[in-house]
Amino acid sequence: MVTSASVCSRPVFVLGCPRSGTTLLQLMLHAHPRIALPPETRFVLPAYAERLRFGDLRERGNRARLAEWITARKETRFHELGLDAQTVSARIADGPPTLGSALGTTLRAYAERHGKARWGDKRPAYALHVEEILRLFPDAQFVHLVRDGRDCAASLLRMPWWHSGFHEAVATWAQVMDVTRRHARRLGPDSWHELRFEDLVADPEPRLRALCAYLGEEYDPAMTEPHRLAATAVPARKTWHRNTHGTLDVSRAGDWRQRLTPDQIRLCDTVLGDRLARHGYEPARAVRPDPAELLRYRRVAALRRAARAKRRTLDRLARVREPGPVAARPATA
Repeated sequence: MVTSASVCSRPVFVLGCPRSGTTLLQLMLHAHPRIALPPETRFVLPAYAERLRFGDLRERGNRARLAEWITARKETRFHELGLDAQTVSARIADGPPTLGSALGTTLRAYAERHGKARWGDKRPAYALHVEEILRLFPDAQFVHLVRDGRDCAASLLRMPWWHSGFHEAVATWAQVMDVTRRHARRLGPDSWHELRFEDLVADPEPRLRALCAYLGEEYDPAMTEPHRLAATAVPARKTWHRNTHGTLDVSRAGDWRQRLTPDQIRLCDTVLGDRLARHGYEPARAVRPDPAELLRYRRVAALRRAARAKRRTLDRLARVREPGPVAARPATA
């Protein structure tokens, strides 16, 4: 039994490789009577990246300008939260003078709209931006959903918004696994929880009980029926999430065997083998891929690593110019 003293109020962030099932997990958590996770937003990371443009947030006018940037632009997807823009803008302008506070105010307002005590957010991209999330929300709890990298890659290739090809899809999964492994070791079990998509859909209750224990919450059986929320919690435009509207489907696990070509399977076996085994996935034991394909993958992976290193360098430079702290403060501060 979770006591009132142990119940947490820390923000919850769900992350993982794209097409790993994070929307399903978002719905499961949103089904909890105390937790609200909104449809995927687009204002947390962009606001952090552009934080210098908003100036010193100790000035109310700058907070009002930031509030308009969050609530009035289609790109942020604020309109999908069902919140009143003027009310949220006023709360941001009158709230604590940090970027994290402004972003947290928006997500908290979504939770309040649903009568929930805890708030959070879901976005696969957070897997490569954990440092930024921790700067904004130092008490954040992370939930990392892992799915077989071959299934992720095969699914990405079918998405209307994925235009980067197979090698990029495989390199994305590999990078997410490497980066999140370091965060898991550094943050520890109090701030990092990992579970596998395949286990979650095959036998959800024990995995969700363990997740609730990590979050300091009571387990609720409604979490095993996320499809009941899909019609209202998943935007209709996201047709690629149609599987969330049905009951849990274990057949989705391992369908890379039908979707990937023999050449693609060979490449995955070679470049993802150790990572797959580390998470309990059996390799196909295929022969080595064509050297040209392997070289192409390594070039793509190297470019991804270089881009991440460049972004981190630019972030460190931007920190020097910050006019004040960015971390969220209590709403009463």
